[in-house]
Amino acid sequence: MAPQFILITAPGKINLYLGVHPHGTDGQAEESGYHRVDTVMTAIDLADTIAMAPHDELLVRMVPEADFPMEQNSAYKAAVAMGEAFGRDPNFAILIDKHIPVRAGLGGPSADAAAVIMGLCHFWKIDATDPRIDAVARSIGSDVAFFLYGPPAYLSGRGDAMQEMYRPLTGTPLALVKPMNGGVSAADAYAEFDTDPVAPADIEPMLQAMRDHREQDIFANIHNNLGAAALKLSPEMADILEWLRVQDNVRAVDVCGSGSCLFAVCNTQMAAEKIALSALKDHGWWAQAAKMEKSGPFIAVG
Repeated sequence: MAPQFILITAPGKINLYLGVHPHGTDGQAEESGYHRVDTVMTAIDLADTIAMAPHDELLVRMVPEADFPMEQNSAYKAAVAMGEAFGRDPNFAILIDKHIPVRAGLGGPSADAAAVIMGLCHFWKIDATDPRIDAVARSIGSDVAFFLYGPPAYLSGRGDAMQEMYRPLTGTPLALVKPMNGGVSAADAYAEFDTDPVAPADIEPMLQAMRDHREQDIFANIHNNLGAAALKLSPEMADILEWLRVQDNVRAVDVCGSGSCLFAVCNTQMAAEKIALSALKDHGWWAQAAKMEKSGPFIAVG
């Protein structure tokens, strides 16, 4: 008998490497207007929770309530796309308990979409390795495919084509800090990048470090050439970046995706919690201590 209610935990992500290639360097991804992107991502334990149950129509709600129509929600789009791909009516009530801030570069909308895809596979008893699943994920957004796989991974193309997966960096402490209000949209960050594009650093040192699981080399090669564009759009982010760099027990600092969150890889969880507390209390920034996680969305109940 099919389950009547499930809860899915949907962790966010950080980019250990994000290399955006300027237009004109590779036409493969540019045919549809996208940049070619190489990225290495890892899941983190900051997560949204998605509740799903059969309903008489598709209904998506967020807590706190979204300031845009549900039809624009990535989770809603994922449900519709799954219905079209498998010839089913995606009639479910979907409630998203948001903990991952929006417009932060932490992948919240993509994680939610992947969770809904996983939930529908569970309800409809679809094999998650069905090639139509990957096609649905890539049609929703660049990061969605990553969340379906879970472990740290290298993706190319638009940042949506899986190339390699790696041993998880489970438990590595992080401090996440962003301006309390506002955010940076990916579209704005890419537009700013295009005004003065900079070629990305060589990805091979990061890939080799990930293959060998050499943490010191991994954190030495953290890179994001889209970060500078985000910093231009949000001067407060630049302040946070400089502040994080001088905190004790910090191994590496960079921008999360297209911003507006920044992450600091820390030596200890205590150091991450101290940084997060200081960011919140002393500066009024949004902050959260977190850890690198071993997987993407998983069904917690049901």
